[in-house]
Formats: sequence, structure tokens, C-alpha cells
Amino acid sequence: MIEYKIGYFSEPGPENTEHVLRIAKERADKLGIKTILVASTEGTTALRAIEVFQGKKVVAVTHHVGFKEPNVFEWTEENIKKFEQSGGMRLTACLAFYGLSGAVRKKWDTHLFEELVTNTLRIFGEGMKVVCEMALMAADAGLARTDEDVICIAGSGRGADTAVVLRPVNLVDFFDLRIREILCKPHF
Repeated sequence: MIEYKIGYFSEPGPENTEHVLRIAKERADKLGIKTILVASTEGTTALRAIEVFQGKKVVAVTHHVGFKEPNVFEWTEENIKKFEQSGGMRLTACLAFYGLSGAVRKKWDTHLFEELVTNTLRIFGEGMKVVCEMALMAADAGLARTDEDVICIAGSGRGADTAVVLRPVNLVDFFDLRIREILCKPHF
């Protein structure tokens, strides 16, 4: 048997971000993990992650352009410039669990398979759904290898409150996705 420590936060939210980054950094260093995936809506969490994970490949997974309103990207030009100048990589694409089923929901107010998967993963917390989704997106974009573990960091809205070690897979191999370690998450 192998024993690992899991951190639980009393509440979800951005106030946990610094703790999540510290926990994830310690584990990444111990395991020799080179790639860090971080969900970042506006760039704030990604900018902090690039400072913490110096020397590692930090990929910020963002909402797609038009997520909130047509033709709008949620990061400021300043945050994009700072992040990319610091060596970060940004993945802006349609969310893996949203895609066409999101369009069907919006148009005909019905739910499809992807939303069943999404809501099932949310049983473990919003961040747990997001870490799975961004690992698929990063693998499909060629920004995370499917033969190496990565650290995935996400949250419940703004900031970070969830971190895991997982092995990414391509979207077509979704059912082979495995979360290898839960590092921290909110305690609901």
C-alpha cells in the first residue's frame, strides 16, 4: 500500500490558490513532473503559477473566445503579454466537455452525453471536472504528452482550490483517463 497526503480546504475559492500552488510545486518536484496545466479564466492564476513553477512548462488552459459573449476573450492584453514573456504557453480552445452539446443545450434546452459526464465529475467538485477537461484539451493540442504525468490545477470559479497528478489522454480515449493522485480539493 502507498500512502499519500490529501489536503482538504474548508471552503472552495481563490483564497486557497497559494496553498494549492505550494502543494502542487512540492509534489511536482518530488515526482520530477515537468508539465503543469493550470486553468485560468483571466490570467491571474496562470501568472502566479508561472512564478511558482519556474523551470517547468506551464500551460494555461483558458475559456474559448466568446465563452461569455461573442468575440470577447477574458484575458487582458497585459496578462497575455506578461504570461507569454515569462515563458508560459496558453491554450485557448473550446472546452472539451462543452462543444456541440453546449450548442444543443443553448438552442433546444436539452442535455447531451457530455453534460452527463460533466455533471458526474462535479460530484467530486468543480475543480475535479476542470482538471479532467483541460488534460484532454492539452493532450489534443500537443501541449501535454500522453506518456508522462502532469500536475493539473483548477478551481471553483476564480483562483485555484484543486490539484491532481494525472496522465493525460486524447479526447477520443477519455475513458482511459486516470487521476493518479488527488493533492488537494475543497471538502464539501
